[in-house]
Amino acid sequence: MQRSDFLGGRVRLWQPREGYRAGIDPVLLAATVPAKPGQSVLELGCGAGPALCCLGARVAGLRLTGLEIQPAYAALARRNLAENALTGEVIEGDIGAPPFALKALTVDHVLANPPYFEIESRSIASDVGREMALAGPAPLADWVRLAAKRLRVKGTATFIQRAERLPELLAAMGEGLGSLELWPLAPREGRAPRLILARGRKGGRAAFRLHAPLILHSGPAHIEDGEDYTDVIRTVLRGGEALNFPP
Repeated sequence: MQRSDFLGGRVRLWQPREGYRAGIDPVLLAATVPAKPGQSVLELGCGAGPALCCLGARVAGLRLTGLEIQPAYAALARRNLAENALTGEVIEGDIGAPPFALKALTVDHVLANPPYFEIESRSIASDVGREMALAGPAPLADWVRLAAKRLRVKGTATFIQRAERLPELLAAMGEGLGSLELWPLAPREGRAPRLILARGRKGGRAAFRLHAPLILHSGPAHIEDGEDYTDVIRTVLRGGEALNFPP
């Protein structure tokens, strides 16, 4: 195991030396969740808990729950929550066949970073944990359906996903969520978005909204050692600030 710092050291996470290791995606996802103290949050596919820990560090007093199919990562998530002085429950189970403990849960917010790739469209990773994180067996529709079922009316579900899978994600979200919003994430000015943040609200009736892309890096190309994140992204990754969807 190896320990990594997030949010400028406010969160410290144990992660496997080999296998799936969290990057900035779960941090950005957690920063967008409009949770308030005292509310309940569920993360589907929580892995070692980076998003839950970052969200819990930003918003005090949340009731945190994670669902994770891999026992080793579920155990890591519990450890990471405890060592970051956060209270939460991590349930082991499958998105496609959720355990009873999850079926009894109703929450204010759901967040998820589903696997970015379809199994048949890529080479299989040698590490089982990494492979499950990159190309799990459950279709996106199962992730969205479970999120919608577990939400209270007017609760939000927020996803991060690769841009090329947006049609599949939007179709699934349209079945059980309303007030859909998309926020593309572009690596640099003038570059096509690679990732999409997508939000829906249970029972929402607002019109669909497509926001202008959020730019992750400054300048036309990476030309020096070190970080070149834009100021907005730096305040999220290093300062633990919220990343609110545009009004």
